[in-house]
Parts: sequence; C-alpha cells; structure tokens
Amino acid sequence: MPKEKLEYSQSRELSWLRFNQRVLHEAKDETVPLLERMKFVAIFTSNLDEFFMIRVGSLHDLMEAGKVTIDRKSGMTPNQELDAIYAYVAQLYKERDKTYGEIKKKLSPYGIMGLDMKELDQVEKKYVKKYFKDEIVPLLSPQIIDTSHPFPHLINKEIYIVANLKTEEKSLKGIVSVPQFISDVLYLPGDSMRYIRIEKIIMEYFELIFEQYEVSDKNYICVTRNADVAPEDEALADNEDFRFIMQKTLHKRRRMAAVRLEVFSPLCQELETYFCEKLQITPQCIFRTKMPVKLDYIFVIADKIPLSLKYHLIYKPFIPQPSVYESESSVIELIRKRDILLHYPYESMELFLRLIREASTNLDVLTIKITIYRLARQSRVIEYLCAAAENGKEVTVLIELRARFDEQNNIEWSKRLEESGCRVIYGMEGYKVHSKVCLITCRHKNEIQYITQVGTGNYNEKTARLYTDYSLMTAHKEIGADANLFFKNMAIGNLNGIYKHLFVAPFSLKTNIFKKIEDEIAKGSDGHVIMKMNSLTDIDFMDKIEEASIAGVKINLIVRGICCILPGLEGKTDHITVTSIVGRFLEHPRVYAFGTGVDRQIYIGSADMMTRNTDTRVEVTCPVLDPQLRKRLSDDLDLMLADNVKARVMDNQGIYSKIKKDGPIVNSQDMFMEMAMHAKPIKEPVEERGILVGFGRKLKKRLGERRR
Repeated sequence: MPKEKLEYSQSRELSWLRFNQRVLHEAKDETVPLLERMKFVAIFTSNLDEFFMIRVGSLHDLMEAGKVTIDRKSGMTPNQELDAIYAYVAQLYKERDKTYGEIKKKLSPYGIMGLDMKELDQVEKKYVKKYFKDEIVPLLSPQIIDTSHPFPHLINKEIYIVANLKTEEKSLKGIVSVPQFISDVLYLPGDSMRYIRIEKIIMEYFELIFEQYEVSDKNYICVTRNADVAPEDEALADNEDFRFIMQKTLHKRRRMAAVRLEVFSPLCQELETYFCEKLQITPQCIFRTKMPVKLDYIFVIADKIPLSLKYHLIYKPFIPQPSVYESESSVIELIRKRDILLHYPYESMELFLRLIREASTNLDVLTIKITIYRLARQSRVIEYLCAAAENGKEVTVLIELRARFDEQNNIEWSKRLEESGCRVIYGMEGYKVHSKVCLITCRHKNEIQYITQVGTGNYNEKTARLYTDYSLMTAHKEIGADANLFFKNMAIGNLNGIYKHLFVAPFSLKTNIFKKIEDEIAKGSDGHVIMKMNSLTDIDFMDKIEEASIAGVKINLIVRGICCILPGLEGKTDHITVTSIVGRFLEHPRVYAFGTGVDRQIYIGSADMMTRNTDTRVEVTCPVLDPQLRKRLSDDLDLMLADNVKARVMDNQGIYSKIKKDGPIVNSQDMFMEMAMHAKPIKEPVEERGILVGFGRKLKKRLGERRR
C-alpha cells in the first residue's frame, strides 16, 4: 500500500509552476527595463518548454505504465497531477500572453515592433514577398496528407503551418515546416527594429505553395515531445562505447511521444479531433498562444539595438569585477598562502581560468583532474586542459555525457580532450556525476601538495556571467587528500568512499548533513540552520527539518525553485521560513550553514536537497574552513535573507508574496554588484579578507535590524 501524503508537503510540479510564475512576475515588474522584461517572458517560455519535455513527459510515462502510484508529496496519482498541471498552465498562458502584449505595445514607441502582414505598407509587402520567393521557397518541403502521403513526424519544438485543403474531388490536409536554417524573423528596411516572423510570412503565402487547392483554416502549430530519455535504461552491448549509446539516445529523443500542442488560433473541431488522434493527445494538451512559440530572437534584438536605446531598454551593463585577490604573481602561490572564494558573476571567473592556464605550463604541476558537467560552446577550460596534456601533464577529465540538453556538446568536447592526450572517463553507470571539483597535484619543495577547487556551478565561462555561484580554491592538505581519493574512487567505480572533510553523494552527503542538523536539534531554540539551494524535494530531508522545527531550531531556507515543504504549519514547520529570490541573475549556489556566530559551520557544493541529487548522483560538498571566508558567506546569507525587493516568501499554502518593506530597501543582487565594484584589492599583510572590506561596514549599518 502506498504511504500517506505528508501533512506539510506540496506537489513538486505545482511548486515548479509557481516558481516559473515568479519568473513571469519579473516580466510584469515596471522597474525592470522593457527589453529585460521581454527576456523574462522568453525565459518563462523556455522553462515551460523544458518542464513539459521532462516533468510532464515523466508523468505520462508513469501513467502509461499502468501501475497506480500516489506521490507522497502531493497525494495525487500521475493522472491527477497531469490534470492539475494542464489546468494551472492554461491560466499561465493567459497571464503570459497578456504580459507579452503589454510589453510589445510599450516597445513600439522605441521602434521595436513585431508586425502582422496587414500592418505593412505596399513597399514592405513587396519586399517581404520577394524575400519569400527568393529565400524561403527554395527551403520549403510542403506536403499534402492523404492515403498516399501519411501524416509526417512533427519534430519537437519546430513550427509547422497547417491548413485544410480542398478540390472538387476531395478534402485533405496541407502542412509545411518553417525552415530551421533561416532567421526566426525578417527585419524590414529602415533604421527601426521593425520585423515580421517567418511563420507569419509562410502562412500569408500558403496559397502560393498549394496553389491548386482551396485553402481554409490556416494555423501554425508546435508540438512538444517527451524528452525524458534515460540512457542507463538502454541495453548496453559489451562492445559499445558509452558515447555511441548517448548519440543513439539523442536521436530517440526527437521521436518521443507528444505531451503538448501549441496553436496560434483556436483549431476548428475537425482539426482538433484530427491532431488529437494523430498525436495521441487529449484536448487539454492543446494550448492557444497569442505570442510566438519561440522568443530567442528577443536576445538578438537586445544586442542589435542602437546605443541610444540601450540605456532605456536593458539593464545597465555590469562587468564581473576582478577578484580582490587578483595579482600578477603566480595563482598557485597565492592559493598556497590563503584560501580564495570567488562569487560569480559579481567577481570574474578569470582567477580560476588563470589557475588552470598556469597549471598547464608550471613545471611543479604533475596532474590535473576535473569533473565536467556543462561547458560553454567556446571553452578556455578545455583549451588549457588540452594544452596541459600536450605539455606532458597527466590530465584526467571525468565528463558527464548525460547532462540533459548538453549531451552533444559534451560528446564533442570528450573527443577533443582525447585527441589532445587527456584521459577521459564518463562517470558511474546509473549515477550522473554532477560534482564541480578540480584537483591540481604539484611537487613542491620535495613534497606532494594539492590545490583543490570546489564550486557550486559549472566550469562554463558564459553562465559564470549570468548565474550566481561560489568557487572555493584551497591548498588545505586534508581537503586535497580527500579530492585525490574522490578521483581515485571515480576511476575504479567506488561510490562508497570514506572522506575526512568532503560530503560525497550518494552515500555520505545526506547522512552528514543530517548529523549537522541533529547537532542543531540538540541546541533546541538556540539552534540555527540556513540552507540555500535551487530545489527541495527530498522527503528524508523534509522529515529531518520538520523534526528540527518541532525542537525549536530556527531554519531559514533560501530556495529559488521547487520547494515541496510548506513552512509555518503550527506544531510542525512553524520555525521554518522559505524565501525565493528571482532577479537579474539566476540564483544558483548551494550553501549550507549550521550554528551561529564564530562557531557557525558552512559548506558549499553542487547538491540540492533533491532525491536525484542525494541518492542518484555523485555530488561533492566541501567545508569552508577559513574563518574570514565563513564570515563572508554568513554576511552574504544575511543579505539574501534581508532582500525585500526581489525576494518572495512562501506561506503555509505554498503561495509566495512580496516582503513588506518595513525598513531600508534591500535588493541583494544590486548590493552584491555595488560591493564588488567598490571592493579594494587585498594586499600583504592581510588583516581582513573578503569583498566586504570597507563596504561591509556600510552594509551592516544599512541593514540594521533587518539582518537575521
């Protein structure tokens, strides 16, 4: 029999949809520049696409399996969850369409206008028609659908123009895909950013494509397919390389079952019935969208607008600042003297990149070992690793080929690394390696020394400018020994390693986190736990913090996305607060703090408190041992908890609301940027460390009683 629903939990899926709704609320915020607001609409849309491909796809798989399962967090069956999701999403579509329309209207006075064909003058219509004939028609692959021309496979997230066709003898369907190898929009002649989307052009001239037919009920559609392919479920032939299996998996993903159909205008009853039958979906899976199904071109427009408009329409540019530890001397020597903590994107990733580059040529460096989950399309990390191997260093790269939607990119990088002489391994069968660890081994003064880096985010130069993350670099001997053992265990397939300082999932992370919480439970009302993460779904963890709350422990959770625990329930979770920050940068760090004052212990790492992270992934969490860095992280957490601009607080029904501004206005991301720009370089000798030097005192005064 299935276990009963937890009293203090909520649906993971509905919690995620509420998170994405908070992203949409950023698009509605009139203090955000207009093009940035439109970007938030695009991010909301992209997030929703992935949600349908992965989460909704998984629920469809469970439903198709035929076994009745009840989710303990929601108390619902997969079918009930799907019904709830489709109903919630229908309302989100209306909210999104209205938000898009309002922003689009406000952009018009700036000359940024997405137009319909009827809004063009005669000269522009002539220009568009010529473009259609010269540039689009040669790329089209139109098709009729009848007994001799079967219904085609509709590719995931591609746009198709469809219509009913008729002759004197018969009725049939016509379909043509929007070419993938041309721009999503056509910019009209002139100085302004007036444009028309390609699917609108094709729909306008659909009759020219099917000129022998009478055309009716024109529409454009877009299918979303289940993309939740688990490579570990594939049959692993003895002689097959895992990279080859992943390539087959990516091909399979393109043909998975449909979970959503988006349409430009309401389908007539005939076409609705037709597509439901062909795609094996129900009418509730069909969503009308009054805005484009793809908004990637908004980011291109933001880059193309003239400088005179940028000040009004996009955020004031922020360049990640040099680390306060930057120097022209050896980075390795710098880390030997002190632990270093970088905070992206407020501080640049450059110091870490310099570390890898220096290690590639330093005569004392013997080996470089690193785990890779996601990389930029152009990666200096890869360049330096390849250079290191070519310079005779032993380079081991544990690259995860199953990083969802980055699989092909990682496959290509793995080939490049192997060609340069790096030793490439693919991780553990059945467990994704999601950790962010780099280990440099040196022979210094006739002894082996380690430089260890542990991060909360990927080694991706692009996202390091967009995501907030921490990166710790240390020469601590025992942490280095732990990291060395970790890489040895990964190479021999041993998940159950024993480490002195590192918490490593799937075996020791959760149990060690629980021990830290139990230490706080022993303190009763004097206990304090602060945990920042992306998502929280692990039931064991929820049980443990409920136990801590009942014991009187103060628990502050800063959870950007999914959070399945409901705070503020009397006698159960009334000492728990849940805060979510959605702002200019994507909040991404995982930081765990236990205790108060100088005795507070702080850990950073790669793991959220989700079952997939704690039980089915390889994750690494590392203590921050330097007292000044611990203080810096404590101050950072306090600042996030004091945010009353971009933060939202969850109530005991799972609903988020803005924080009442009963004190000074605090936008944590803005303040981190300001702090980084005012930080003073640290010089020898050091009395105080961290980017809060000088400015930190002003921060404390400004926060006053709001600091928690």
